[in-house]
Parts: sequence; structure tokens; C-alpha cells
Amino acid sequence: MIKSAEADGVSEFVTPKELLDWTMNMVSIPSYSGLENQEAEIGRYIKGVFDREGIPCRIAPLRDGRCNVYARLPGGGGGRSLMYNGHMDTVPAYGMEKACQPWLDEEGLLHGRGTSDMKGPLASMMGALIAVKRSGQRLRGDLLFCGVADEEEGSLGTVHMIEEGIRADAAIVGEAMGPGAIGVAQKGLEWFRFDFEGRTVHGGEYRQGVNAIYKAMDFIQAVRTQLAPELGKRTLPLVGESTVNVGVIQGGTQLSTVAGSCSVQLDRRFLPGVESYQQCCDELQGLVDRLAAADPEFRCTMRVLEASVMDLGYVHQGFFQDPEAPLVRTLRDSYRKVTGGEARLMGCPCWTDAGLLAHYAGMPVAIYGPGRMDVCHSDREYIDPAQLTECYRVYLQMALDFCGR
Repeated sequence: MIKSAEADGVSEFVTPKELLDWTMNMVSIPSYSGLENQEAEIGRYIKGVFDREGIPCRIAPLRDGRCNVYARLPGGGGGRSLMYNGHMDTVPAYGMEKACQPWLDEEGLLHGRGTSDMKGPLASMMGALIAVKRSGQRLRGDLLFCGVADEEEGSLGTVHMIEEGIRADAAIVGEAMGPGAIGVAQKGLEWFRFDFEGRTVHGGEYRQGVNAIYKAMDFIQAVRTQLAPELGKRTLPLVGESTVNVGVIQGGTQLSTVAGSCSVQLDRRFLPGVESYQQCCDELQGLVDRLAAADPEFRCTMRVLEASVMDLGYVHQGFFQDPEAPLVRTLRDSYRKVTGGEARLMGCPCWTDAGLLAHYAGMPVAIYGPGRMDVCHSDREYIDPAQLTECYRVYLQMALDFCGR
């Protein structure tokens, strides 16, 4: 029995030009953070593509004009279901020229905001469903496409997708891991803010005041000498050690005034199965409490940074997927069938919605998509159209093999 989508011609039902056109069309639709009705237009575009193919698709309103878009190819029964999950939002242009005017350079690389992160991956996912539909293949299990909102900020889309009860037997998140890379682990993430309260006086009488910047320095030193060394002892294969990083400090008003306030923001990355989210919070609060017990003038309030707060009490959980799980084995086999090479397993260095799918929805999950992570969010974001095609073919092969036909 022929098992390769390449060998039996199923992959030819979607052309490289279509994948490129879909990507360029989506890049030309702005969906960056802060835009009114941020994902609405691109959601309508994706639905229009699926509608023309006769694939059942719906737009799910969220709030503030934002939305998810879901498409499903129902299976005939007796097979496993598979979800392709990707986000429709992007970061702003920052300094990128022609960010929403996609263009090809002399080497044939496609430039524009969202080419790698992640409108290119969305196009490859869409192609997998469309090829199955056009070919007349009937999968045994359902094949789902979930285009979600807000991954770059609060993951509103995936949170509400999970709350809506949308599930599959496994999921692939289409973030750009780099050629031939499959992500099977990522750290959890939280951003914290610490507000230090001092007492403002004229700098000429500084002994009468309490300098909040100095109190912040005491805290930062404790993070460096007490917490960080302990975190460095905690490790997980593929993602390395637990980490903490002070990224922002702001305090004071002018040079001749003792600073009455100061704030510190830090990034905390924790290891799934090794540390809990609550443990992260408790350790940082414990550091604050010990400093306060030793210094009557030490006043600090700890809270989660507003930009990091998710709906419904969700937090940025990590995940670790067994490399021998059926999802990962089938994905590696699919990559081998399409390319003739071996995919490499790695930890994802950034946070993705895969953590929510694994932790809250209980779904086996892996990260695989076209593009390069090192150009995402940068002023030189691009994607190689050949990767769009390769990844589309792997997604298609994965659907045929995992769902069954």
C-alpha cells in the first residue's frame, strides 16, 4: 500500500505558488499588537480561502473585535484527530520598512512582518487541509485548523479555544523552529514587577530619607547571589536550566532628590515537571519577606506584570513532550518521508501556546513550522518559500499518517 503523499501525488493538489500567494496576502493584512479589531480582517481572509474550497470553517468572536478562526475536515471514524494551531497576530513593525508590503529579494526570500511568525506557517497548515479536500482523500480522524488571536501578548485566542472545549488527540503548533527542527519542550514564563517604596527628601539631607533605588539594589543583589545560583541547579533536557533575569529598573525623579520610589521588572523561566508556577511566586515573595524582616525600612510590593496576565487565571505554562510519543514519532517519520533527512528534536527557546495546549487541554503537542526563529520580531524578518512547501508537505504527510486514511 502506498503511504507517501509524495508518491501518490496528494501533495501536488496545492502548489508552491498558492502557498506563497496565501502568505503574501496575509502579510499584507496588518494584524499587529495594538491595532483595532486586530485579527478580524485576516480571520475573514482565512475563512474565505476555506469557504472557496468547501471546507467547513467559522469565525469565533472574542472581545474588542478580535476573533479566532476554526476549520475542520471531519474524519470517517476510527482514526486519531490532529490539530494545527497557529496565531494570526504579529508584533508591530518597529523599524521594519515595508513591513506589510511583502517583497521577494534577489535570492527569492520573502520579506515582511509575519512571514516567519507566523503567517507563513498558517499558509502551510491551510494547505494541508486543502490538499486533503481537493484530493478526495477521506481521513479516518478529524483534521483541525485553529487560527488564534493574541499569542504575542495574553494568548486570548488559545485560552478561549480551550475553554470552548476544542480538542484533538494531538496538536502541532506551527512556530518557526528552523529547518528540520521539532520542538518537544519549552520553559514556563512569568513577568513580575516589584515596587519599592522609600522616603523622599532633598539630597542634601539624604540621611533623613529612604532611597528606594538602594532598596531595589538590595533585592537585585539577593536575586543574583541567593536565587539565581539555586535555579542554576535545576535543569531539564533540551531546555537547560531554570532562569531569572532582571530586565528593567526605573526609579527617582532628579539628581538632588532621594528617590522615593523604584520599580524592578524581571523575567522568570521555570521548568515543567521540575518547578511549579506557585513555587516561582513563593520563592520570589520569600526573598522579599526575608529582606523586609532584616530591614525595617524595606518596603516592597510584588505583582505579576499587567502585560503578562492571561484571562481566566491561566498562566504561561511550559511543557515537555515524550520524544517517543506517537505524535513525535509520526512527525519525525513524516519529515523523513518528505525530505529523506532526519529531524532534530530540541527545546523551544521562546514561549509558545504549546504550553497551554499541553498543560490546560491535556493534549500531546509538538512545535514545528517553516521559517527561522532568529529573524522573528526583527527588522529583517523573512521566510524561504521552499520551506513553506517543505513544511506543507510534512503537515500533509502527518495528517495522512496520524489520522489514517
